[in-house]
Formats: sequence, C-alpha cells, structure tokens
Amino acid sequence: MNILISNDDGISAEGIRALAEAMSDFGDVYVVAPHTQRSASSHALSVNGKITVKEAYLPGAVLAYECDGTPADCVKLGMDILRRRGIEIDIVYSGINHGGNLGTDTMYSGTVSAAAEGILEGIPAVAVSVNSHQAAHFDAACRLAAEVLPTAIENKGKIGVISINTPNLPAEQIRGVKTARLGKVEYSTNFKQVESCGEKTTYIYSGTLEESDSWTEDADIKLIRMGYATVSAVKYDLNDYDGLKEIDKWELKL
Repeated sequence: MNILISNDDGISAEGIRALAEAMSDFGDVYVVAPHTQRSASSHALSVNGKITVKEAYLPGAVLAYECDGTPADCVKLGMDILRRRGIEIDIVYSGINHGGNLGTDTMYSGTVSAAAEGILEGIPAVAVSVNSHQAAHFDAACRLAAEVLPTAIENKGKIGVISINTPNLPAEQIRGVKTARLGKVEYSTNFKQVESCGEKTTYIYSGTLEESDSWTEDADIKLIRMGYATVSAVKYDLNDYDGLKEIDKWELKL
C-alpha cells in the first residue's frame, strides 16, 4: 500500500512525524508537506506562481519532499511527482494537525483541504487533528488513523474526507470515540490595530471561541469538549439542492 501524507503545520511539525512513523507499519509512506507553517490556507492553489520542492528526510517515510506551496498544492503536485515515478497512491492522510479542525472551521482548514485533494482524485482521504495548538499527545490520533485505514479503503468513492479529532490527552484518558456531525463554530472576532503610518494601517486578527446553544450532543465541537475523540465525514458536494429548486421557480430570462 502507498500512503501519501501531508499537513499544513509544515514538514518539521511533530504531528506529521508521529503520523508518518505510525502509518509506516501499514505500507510505504510518502510525504509532501509545506516547508513552513501554512495553517488556515483552506483550499488555495498556487495558480499564479512557481512551486519548488526539494527532498527532505522524515523518519518512517520512503521518500519525503518539502514544498513552498499550499497544503493542497503539496497533495496535488505530490501525487503527480510520484505518479511519474510509477507510484500510485492508495490513500491520502493529512496531519496530525496541531489544533482541532471542528465544525465550520473545516472551511478554513489547510489540513482538511489537503486531504480533500485525495477525494477529488477519487482516492480515500483522512484528516487527523489534535485539539490543541500546543498538542503533545499524538498516540490516540495515531491509533484512530490506523484503525480507519481498512474501512476507508473499502469505502473508496462512497464517503468524503474522514475527519478525526482527538482531545490533547493520553489515549487512556479519552472517554471514547463518537461519530459526530460538524457543529457551528462562532468567534468573538476582532481586528486589533497594531500600526498606522500615513494612509496605511496594519491589523492583526484574533478571535475567541464562544459557546453556542446550537452545540447538540452529536456535534463534534461539543463532544471534543466532553473528552471524546470524534470522527466525521466531510462531503465535497457544494450544490444547494433546495436552493436550486427555488431558483428554478424564478423563471429567469434575458
């Protein structure tokens, strides 16, 4: 089995190293990851610039590259580079992310978007995250990443990105695993002005997560706070079918 791993925290992040070593027990691991931190890149592609890759070393990987593109670039270009070498990828993993990818935050996630490149190529894909930017416990995330491997392969083409999130706790302290829907994530957002010079003003974004009444017992954002690991399915069909039916009634004309 050929496994492609990427992330958005950069190739030097502890999470991707833990994942590469864990998945090397199940097949040949290939890594193509950003050369630096690229969090919240969403599904951006470098369509107007050059992308440079160079070989790197990562324990557990048969071959590794660092790339100055986005996370989605890494997977898209990585599959092409490997295909030219006669290597066809069977499954894409992205992570382990330092920070949760929960609820509506998945829209911004470079981790989930990197995995989604696999889905768009018809390849099963798994995104793996630990719910802390100071993540220190990757054992549970690695175990779940390995556990979903056979069923992800079996269900090729039937489901979207499998998104795993674990609390930043040792595996034995996590209450269990729950299938979860994506909840609504809201922030008290503000842009702090840090500099002003003439006509130019500089801001820094910050946001504090706010609890919401919409967090039902089956929502990932609620369950992770209760101490559970969550597994969700993220679908990449952007059609609003009810909206299309409504628009069809408008009888638009030119």
